[in-house]
Amino acid sequence: MLLSPLHAAPPSADSIAVRVQACTACHGEQGRATNHGYFPRIVGKPAGYLHAQLLNFRDGRRNNALMSGLVQHLSDDYLREIAEHFAAVDLPYPPPQTVGAPSALLARGEQLVRQGDPARDLPACAACHGAALVGVSPAIAGLLGLPRDYLNAQLGQWRTGQRRAAEPDCMARIAARLSAEDIGAVSAWLSSRRLPADTRPAEALPQALPEPCGSVGAQPQGVGPADGSDRRAGPDKIDGQAAPGKKVRP
Repeated sequence: MLLSPLHAAPPSADSIAVRVQACTACHGEQGRATNHGYFPRIVGKPAGYLHAQLLNFRDGRRNNALMSGLVQHLSDDYLREIAEHFAAVDLPYPPPQTVGAPSALLARGEQLVRQGDPARDLPACAACHGAALVGVSPAIAGLLGLPRDYLNAQLGQWRTGQRRAAEPDCMARIAARLSAEDIGAVSAWLSSRRLPADTRPAEALPQALPEPCGSVGAQPQGVGPADGSDRRAGPDKIDGQAAPGKKVRP
C-alpha cells in the first residue's frame, strides 16, 4: 500500500519541478501559458531552443529585466536542466487566439509563412520552423500556439535590434526585411491556426536552412549545437560543458 500511487511521496523540495515554480508564475501552470497576454508557452519547445533563450537573457542578447534577474547567476548546466525539464512536458494547447481577422490579412500572412517573398529575399517561416510550424529539434522553436501580441513583439524586437542571437543572426537579418504590415499579417495568421495532432518538434528539416544561423550551430538541418551562447568556463566546466558527473545548482 505504501508503494501505491495514492500514497506516493510528495515531490522533493529539491526537485526540478519545485525549483522552476518561479517560471510558472508568469508562464502559466506548468509553463503552458494561456491564450492571452504576452508571456509565451515554454513547455514542449525543443530543449536546445529553450536553453539558448535562457543563455540569451543571462548574457544580454535578450532584454527583460525580470528574466535577466532570475537567470543572471545561473550556470550553463543549470539552465540546460531547466530547459530539458520544460521540453519534456507534453500538455494540450489552447484554441487559436485570433478569430475574425480580415481575409486579405490572413492570406498575406499565410503567403509569408508558407512561401516567403522571393522578390524581397524573404524565406518562408516554414523553411526553418518546419512544415508543421511546431519547431525542429534541438534548437528551432515552434510558431503555433503563441499569443498574437507576443509574436508581434518578438518580430518587432528582431527588426529593431532589441532581440539578438548568436552570429550569424539569421532572424535579425530576415526580420529587418519585414515591414510592420508583414509582421501584423504573419502574427495574425500564426495565432489563428490550430495545432496539428502531433505537436512534437520535427527531428530534422528536409533541406538546408535558407540562411546561415548561428543559434542552430553549423549543421544545415538544425541538428547541431543549439546554445547561441557565450559559454562560461569554470571549475566544473570543460570547454564550457559540464565536467562528467557534475550537476550545478544555483
